[in-house]
Amino acid sequence: MTSVLSIVRISGLVVTVLVAGTVCSQDFPIKTIRIVTSTPGGGNDFSARLIAQNLASNVGQSVIVDNRAGIIGMETVAKARPDGYSMLLQSDTFWTLPFFQAVSYDPIKDFLPVSLTGRTPTILVVHPSVAAHSVKELIALAKSKPGELNYGNAALGSATHLAAEIFKSMAGVNLVSVLYKGSGGAIIDLLGGNLQVMFAVASSVTQHVKAGKLRGLAVSTAEPSAFAPGMPTIAASGLPGFQAASTQGLWVPAKTPDAIINRLNQEIIRAISKPDVKEKFFASGVEIVGSTPAQFAAHINADTAFVQKLMKGVQPVR
Repeated sequence: MTSVLSIVRISGLVVTVLVAGTVCSQDFPIKTIRIVTSTPGGGNDFSARLIAQNLASNVGQSVIVDNRAGIIGMETVAKARPDGYSMLLQSDTFWTLPFFQAVSYDPIKDFLPVSLTGRTPTILVVHPSVAAHSVKELIALAKSKPGELNYGNAALGSATHLAAEIFKSMAGVNLVSVLYKGSGGAIIDLLGGNLQVMFAVASSVTQHVKAGKLRGLAVSTAEPSAFAPGMPTIAASGLPGFQAASTQGLWVPAKTPDAIINRLNQEIIRAISKPDVKEKFFASGVEIVGSTPAQFAAHINADTAFVQKLMKGVQPVR
């Protein structure tokens, strides 16, 4: 429950008074909600549309997806009214990108977390011409040829970028980053042999691994993944403690009332917990992960501290 300002006229004078308890989470929503996310066709867009459809049926109001390229989406939500009717759906790039380039938003000061929504494992893959059939062999090869192996970097601050940098730090190897505007171009060059190594989202490379066009060495998650059956983890293949995965979540502008955030959180968890929704997410390579706002905030804080250590050259261990 929140308080609102009310205008009262007394003997010709207009007086603004604080009226407590006139707005509560039960009153929300009374109009269309929008979920701002990345450009159409990507993983964030898919998740946003699936969540929007099921959230709308829960709350009895329209929920639309507003696609904004790059950091425009972040700026849009940061400047939106803090009333719960504008949400941002993004991956962890949202809060890690500021470590790699100047941005016009502050992921901590300008936003409040609502819920984690999904997690996607990445797979360490190499071109078949690379003389490495395991993580240990790749580390040995990279140490014997420092600076000669290139890895595809889908985007600065992305989960795949961070996974590669964590790998370099923990393994003590020098892999050269080749930056792309997305994973598509990087995977094409990897398939063509122009790149040797890549940490790629599981759903984008598993078919190439099965076809023998790429060699999958290990998954980045702490535990084996259903998205890569039979593939070992990096942690169990020579780098104990290694862990990396791409996560998605929803945020609202700072100063949004707690009652509204909690209502959104409850309805979003209810929407993504439906069996058919879980199946659709899994088919797209995403594992459903719901959370409370506090749990999401703790996740962001832990990731932020982790990246700070990485940027300072401290070997990160989880």
